[in-house]
Amino acid sequence: MDLKKYIRNIPDFPQKGILFRDITPLLADGDAFKFAVKELANHFKDKGIQKVAGVEARGFIIGAPVAAELGVGFVPIRKPGKLPFETVRKEYQLEYGMSILEVHKDAVKKGEKVLMIDDLLATGGTAKAASELIESLGGEIAGWGFVIVLKSLKGEEKLKNYELFSLIDFD
Repeated sequence: MDLKKYIRNIPDFPQKGILFRDITPLLADGDAFKFAVKELANHFKDKGIQKVAGVEARGFIIGAPVAAELGVGFVPIRKPGKLPFETVRKEYQLEYGMSILEVHKDAVKKGEKVLMIDDLLATGGTAKAASELIESLGGEIAGWGFVIVLKSLKGEEKLKNYELFSLIDFD
């Protein structure tokens, strides 16, 4: 299935000069959404995955059904103050400032293999921080799955220690 036809390009969002790759048409089409979830799950099905972690917010939309497809639990990685139990946090640099991710301190057990999922890889800062957060709990990153990778932004360089899989690549 050609998933690129389900990606909408929105110029100058969220700011001038950015071409936003919108996955909502893919999510709105049952067949395309199901195909994307199955492809991500199938790629990692023989990797001994014990948990799937998704980065807020679109990583939840993709990651939770991937976890269900693999028959494993789901770990939400969220912005500060959104999780009700004790958390660990990771501050990291974005192109335009600082940000923070949090996860429950008991979300992953030492040695568990965790598949990381997000909708899109751009510069890699958020993905790298999310990886470090899971590793700080003792989790082992089994790989990263993305719907889209923006190759020209070279985010893959920040994740070179992990297996990466994407459904769609844009230059």
